[in-house]
Amino acid sequence: MIIKSENGIKKEFKGVSFDVLAVGQKSMITRMNYKKNDNVPFHKHPNEQNGYVVSGVFKLKLKGKEEIIKTGDSYTLDENVLHSIEVVEEGVIIDIFSPPREDYLYHQITKK
Repeated sequence: MIIKSENGIKKEFKGVSFDVLAVGQKSMITRMNYKKNDNVPFHKHPNEQNGYVVSGVFKLKLKGKEEIIKTGDSYTLDENVLHSIEVVEEGVIIDIFSPPREDYLYHQITKK
């Protein structure tokens, strides 16, 4: 399946604007559009999460540790791991979730 950019879905999670780019049966990909004051509080979900920092600088907190991630860095979070992200410099992160996040699919959906 091909998803054209004009058919993407604009969403919001804890104040952060993001785009659902593609959804399959076993995974989904999103583009998180972080602005300067978009800090995501500690949360967890039953989805494995893999991310790639396209631009910006962020403080990722998990398992009692803090790590600065920046353009070109990537990460993997196991399911149900408590984590948060603080924006140091605004930017974009591509996240892949497996399985797809139900809350991202069915809450506050608006077309681009």
